[in-house]
Amino acid sequence: MMIVIMGVSGCGKTTVGKLLADELQIPFYDADDFHPQSNIEKMKNGVPLDDSDRLPWLQMLSTEMNRWEQDGGAILACSALKESYRKLLSSQTSVNWVYLHGSFDTILDRMKTRQHFMKPEMLQSQFDTLEVPSYALELDITKNPEELVAEIQSKFSPS
Repeated sequence: MMIVIMGVSGCGKTTVGKLLADELQIPFYDADDFHPQSNIEKMKNGVPLDDSDRLPWLQMLSTEMNRWEQDGGAILACSALKESYRKLLSSQTSVNWVYLHGSFDTILDRMKTRQHFMKPEMLQSQFDTLEVPSYALELDITKNPEELVAEIQSKFSPS
C-alpha cells in the first residue's frame, strides 16, 4: 500500500505521515529529503521552484514509490500540489491520496515556529499553485494528528 500525504508546506504532512507509518508498521519517507541541493538553495533564498526544477525530482520519486510498493508499501509526505505532479507520481504504482487542508493563517503560524528550508514568505505561492484533488481523502488540520491518523486508517485499512 502506497499512501501519499499531500498539501502545502506546513500543513502537517511529516507529523501525520510518521505517526501513520508507525501505526501501519511500514516505512515513512519525506519527499523533501530527495530534493537536489539546487532546489533546496532556491527555496532557502525565497525562490519558488518551477516545473523544470520539480520534474526530475518527481520522476525519481515515482520510481522510488514503485520500489517501495513492491517492498510492502510506504507512506510518503509530498506537497504534490498540481494534478500533473500527482499523475507523474502515480504513473508506476497505485496511490492512496490524503490531502491535509487548512487555512493560510493557520499554516503560516505553524511555519513561523519551525526550522525548515521552505520560507514562510513562500507559502502564498504554494496556495496559488495548489489544485485540490477531488479523489483524495481530505482532512482538516484543525484536528489533532492522532485523529487524522485514525481517519486515514479507517479509510485505507484492508478489509
